[in-house]
Amino acid sequence: MSIIEQATRRLEELRRAGIDVPSWAPNATEPGFGPVTGAGTATLPAGLAPQAPAARTPVAEPIELAPRTVARPTRADRAPTNARSREVQIDLRRLAAEGYLTPDDPRMGLAEELRAVKRPIIEHAQAAREAGKAGGNLIFVTSALPGEGKTYNAINLAMSIAMEVDHSVLLVDADVVRPSVMSRLGVEAELGMLDVLTKPSLDLSEVLMRTNIPKLSLLPAGRPTDQSTELLASVAMERLLADLADRYSDRIVIFDGPPLLATSESRVLAARMGQVLMVVQAQKTAQSSVARAFADVEACETVWCVLNKATSQRASAGYERYPQYRRT
Repeated sequence: MSIIEQATRRLEELRRAGIDVPSWAPNATEPGFGPVTGAGTATLPAGLAPQAPAARTPVAEPIELAPRTVARPTRADRAPTNARSREVQIDLRRLAAEGYLTPDDPRMGLAEELRAVKRPIIEHAQAAREAGKAGGNLIFVTSALPGEGKTYNAINLAMSIAMEVDHSVLLVDADVVRPSVMSRLGVEAELGMLDVLTKPSLDLSEVLMRTNIPKLSLLPAGRPTDQSTELLASVAMERLLADLADRYSDRIVIFDGPPLLATSESRVLAARMGQVLMVVQAQKTAQSSVARAFADVEACETVWCVLNKATSQRASAGYERYPQYRRT
């Protein structure tokens, strides 16, 4: 029986019961009724709407889905983090026993000699900053030949500057051919400066190391590579040096570099430094080697020289500035 037939039958039953109802037709327009809205569809008075047919239960058909793949973000996709540099412990007692300066070292002779070395370097760095010259606080410690004591002096100079009230120091192992600063300090490091140059996604804070000496930080050399000279001459190195020089206004950056006459890396680095400290071993290094070494750093405006392992009192404190070296 159709919906209309059901409605008509219901109206007839109401009339027989004595209830006054209007006559109805599929297209009726009397009050309380709506027009036909579609084939087989009509709006009926309240109480006359037929019950909806039972809903048809859909039959689930198997659907073959493609395997789901989840893209893992790479390091470059991740948001930058303000990673805090890890802290390492330097055995100060062992270091002092090996003849290095430490903050609690009672040997006043070595401490006084290093004060004479560091004071002009710090003053020159301050003057360069006040004059608006970039990189005046980048100090490159080198020598003409291996074995003259450049690493010993670089570590001691950094220790002495770390005792300053108004300055902090970053010691960089820039002897990328034969790095030795970390091993002498008893510190283990895998990543360093060269890794920052080869991996743009590697943040500098991930390779810097804080120490138990509050004002001393370390930057290892990093993993060795056959293109070390090209990396040190690259734009990436220029940006790294600018970052190291400008990140902290009170920071002095000490680079322990390779010997000048033994490698090409040292000359590349020296040309980008604000100051060069030349270490010459007393009564060993030939004058011709010293002259060649100074000629290699003549691009740097400020070159200093310290005489290492001197015996006389005057020579042990002998420290002289060489704005420009000329062979005679």
